[in-house]
Amino acid sequence: MSETYFVPCEESETEFTEKRSRFIGHLKRVETEADARAYIEQMKKKYYDARHNCWCYVLHEGGVVRYGDDGEPQGTAGQPMLNVLQREGVENAVCVVTRYFGGVLLGAGGLTRAYSKSAKDALDAAGKAPMALWSRLRVNVPYPLFERLGRLIEAHGGVTEGSDYGADVSVTLRLPKEGVSAFSAGLTELSNGAISPEELGEVFLPGKKI
Repeated sequence: MSETYFVPCEESETEFTEKRSRFIGHLKRVETEADARAYIEQMKKKYYDARHNCWCYVLHEGGVVRYGDDGEPQGTAGQPMLNVLQREGVENAVCVVTRYFGGVLLGAGGLTRAYSKSAKDALDAAGKAPMALWSRLRVNVPYPLFERLGRLIEAHGGVTEGSDYGADVSVTLRLPKEGVSAFSAGLTELSNGAISPEELGEVFLPGKKI
C-alpha cells in the first residue's frame, strides 16, 4: 500500500442497465473491516430480492483487501470492482454492486465490464480526496483584519474550523503542512509583523475533493 492514497468524499449510489440487467452501485468510506462488513450486510438486506450483491473493500491500516462474487462466475465481479479502487489509489472504501438479472446472459467479459463500470460510476459520484498531513493553527486577529485573514487562509489551501468572537477574533484553522511557512509569511505581511500563528498540532485528514 502506498503512503499517498485517496479516500471517498461521500457515500454514493448509481445505476445503469445492461441488456436488461440492472446494476446498482454503492460506495462508502469506512475505517474498519467491521464497518465494511456491516455496510455489505446492509446492502444485502436492502436488496434482498436481487440475484447478486457483489462487493469489495480496501483498508489502509494493515493493507486489508477483500472481495466477493456472490454467485457470479469467479473473477467477473468482486475482483474487477476491486481493481477500479486500486487503479484510482482509493483505500478505506467499500463498494457493493447489486445486480437484478434481466434474463440475458452477459458472458464473462460482459460481466467484468459491467461490474467495473458500476464501481467506477459509484466512485466518480462519490469523489475522492487525498489523505494528507495538516497543521492545525490558531490566529487571533482584530476585527478589521478578519475578512482578509479568511482570504489568506483560502489562498493557501486552508480550511477554517471555527471562530470565537471576543475582544479580537480567534480563528482555528488547518493548512496543508507544507503550506504553513508561506501562510505565516503572508500573515506577517498582512499584520505588519504584529501577528503570528499558534501551532496546535498535526492531523492526518482528507484534503480537497478532486
